[in-house]
Amino acid sequence: MHANLVVDGKNELGECAIWCERTQSVYWTDIYAATLWRFTPSDGVNGALRHWPLPERLCTFALTADSDRLLLGLASRLAWMSLSSGEVTPISRIEAHLPTTRLNDGRCDRQGRFIFSTMNEAPDRAPIGSFYRLGADMRVERLPLPGVAIPNSICFSPDGTRMYHCDTPTNIISCSDYDPVTGALGRQYLFADLRGVASGSPDGSTVDSQGYVWNAQWGGARVARYAPDGSMEREIVLPVTQPSCPAFGGAALDRLYVTTAHEHLTPAMRRLQPLAGGLFAASQPGIKGLPEVRFAGIF
Repeated sequence: MHANLVVDGKNELGECAIWCERTQSVYWTDIYAATLWRFTPSDGVNGALRHWPLPERLCTFALTADSDRLLLGLASRLAWMSLSSGEVTPISRIEAHLPTTRLNDGRCDRQGRFIFSTMNEAPDRAPIGSFYRLGADMRVERLPLPGVAIPNSICFSPDGTRMYHCDTPTNIISCSDYDPVTGALGRQYLFADLRGVASGSPDGSTVDSQGYVWNAQWGGARVARYAPDGSMEREIVLPVTQPSCPAFGGAALDRLYVTTAHEHLTPAMRRLQPLAGGLFAASQPGIKGLPEVRFAGIF
């Protein structure tokens, strides 16, 4: 199965695809360009495109109960953003004591708490990043998970009892038992092992209504679908090597959108994949995603 280009965005690092069922739009970020994008399809291909410049790199974000407001995970801090005015209001700095880290992947759990992570941008990629949770009471807590270099794949099973996550350089997707009421984490175990069996490394993930995990595989030119037991069930092939994050969208949530990047590609490589950095989509008949959970916090 193949994905087709929807928006030729030429994003250096397109990431964090999220579908908003209220506006019937897909949002994503070009991290290095510090830009939020929104595409509202009118017939699945054509549609309206809009973008918002931001004061620093936008790494992750979440929808909220207010359709005009997003919760932003900027490189150095959490913040609110008004879509109508573009105004950004800081909430709190994250890891100010670690000058080489920035925020990275994030996703709300089934109760609307925002789980997000930090990565190490230093050349040594030491695993000093962490996973955090922003609760509805606006308190930030560090989750008791091992340190990471480039955390990704944060998503939750339909019943909220599994949290998926990874440290991309390890080529392993992990799973942790997760109490959907208290948010307590239990045992952590291997979910999918890409070492030696895939050309790419695990990046962003999403979960469909059947509990299958869809993972964008950076460097592998594909999105892979994994059954709840960790076995690979199918793949979607892209004409670019660096897919970064999938999200189900469309009126029936049966269309998989995928962000991509041209980061680190040489001029020769970009000539071979001129659509790198675009937003792609592939219809998935018989498979549906889940509505994106909105952040439950006050503002």
